Amino acid sequence: MSILGAMFSGVSGLNAQSLAMSSIANNIANVNTVGFKSTRATFATLVGSAGTASSGFNAGGVEARAIALNDSQGLLQQSASATDIAINGNGFFVVNTTSDGGSGGEFLFTRAGQFTPDENGNLRNAAGHFLRGWPIDENGDIPTNRTVLDVTETVNVTSITGSATPSDAISLQANLQSTQEVNANIGTYVAGNMAADTFDPDFETTLQLFDSQGGTRSLTIGFLKSATPNQWLTEIYVEPASDADAVAHPNGLIASGSIAFNTDGTIDLTNTTAALQNLSITWDASLGVDNSTVSIDFGEDGGTTGMTQFNGISQVLSNNVNGAIFGSLAGVDINDLGIVTAFFDNGTRQDVFQLPIATFRNNGGLNSIGGNAFQQSNESGDFSLNIAGIGGAGFVAPSSLESSTVDLAEEFTQMIQTQRAFSANGKIITSVDEMLEELVRLKR
Repeated sequence: MSILGAMFSGVSGLNAQSLAMSSIANNIANVNTVGFKSTRATFATLVGSAGTASSGFNAGGVEARAIALNDSQGLLQQSASATDIAINGNGFFVVNTTSDGGSGGEFLFTRAGQFTPDENGNLRNAAGHFLRGWPIDENGDIPTNRTVLDVTETVNVTSITGSATPSDAISLQANLQSTQEVNANIGTYVAGNMAADTFDPDFETTLQLFDSQGGTRSLTIGFLKSATPNQWLTEIYVEPASDADAVAHPNGLIASGSIAFNTDGTIDLTNTTAALQNLSITWDASLGVDNSTVSIDFGEDGGTTGMTQFNGISQVLSNNVNGAIFGSLAGVDINDLGIVTAFFDNGTRQDVFQLPIATFRNNGGLNSIGGNAFQQSNESGDFSLNIAGIGGAGFVAPSSLESSTVDLAEEFTQMIQTQRAFSANGKIITSVDEMLEELVRLKR
């Protein structure tokens, strides 16, 4: 009988509107949840029997389903924390429920990027999910097999150890006085005299090198005006000499030769001894450090940006020696490609992780679970792990958080409509109840 169908239709309406109100309540409750995606209730008819004009009509009712709007982009807000991150565009961060990602953990996907270090230095969000990244090796490469989650590791920002960077390059800008008088005893000079301190150089400068353990070593360059015009006899030696291997470097002498200049005072690299520009230093075994290979840049051939010979006092204008002493971790930074970089107090930096961005064919098909995270499902399709900005993945927004996509004005409007619809469906049931009561009275 269609009158009973009307009652069941009203009941289905109450159920559907209850689900819609539940969706609205959940949205409002998460209005300040980082990375939260609002849900929307959609309705579909439950068809009873439309029949024909002669067979009548039976009401079927309505059913509701909550749809997560996972494709919507929340507003990006700046944060003061270097480990707060968001995604500008499509995709999700990869997280795990355990720090080691072992058999007891589960891989999940989230856009809640409010990560902070735990007591062990692992980055974890408010739901307790640990951020995963591809480790970057000493050559700056990430794993080649980037299609599986197991090659990712939990991002840790406190267990990163510092390192020392040995010097391997020197650039020198200096002037040697063109009017310097030639030493009267220049004819008695032999290579190694300046290193042995038996012949005083006309000018010398000392540079500080860093060895493989971050120790500082002194390297002196001595210049002696030659009897040959536009030429300076040059020696490079270690001080104290005991730092260098005595056999390979008598009196600490590393290299000797001459530096030549053109008639206009610019350097002539063609006639400058090559050994002065490429040094191989064997340190004394007692130091326990690696040997050094150091290149010296005296400037561009025929230029004035390096060594020059003008009628001015002999002086060093500038020098630059690369390398660094041992440094401790000073902080981390995450860029828009998801590269996590460690900064050390010695001025060096090291890329340690790169964050993968997971994408799906159908974001709306993901299973939503607690902690503002998602699971892969048949409807979502398989995940793809991408580098930020590649393969449809969005970029990482550093020092930013994605706001909830909930619009309170819209939610309150929907709440009013849902409340009215619920009341109207309730009225159907009370009206049908009155009709049934009237039908029962016909028997009396």
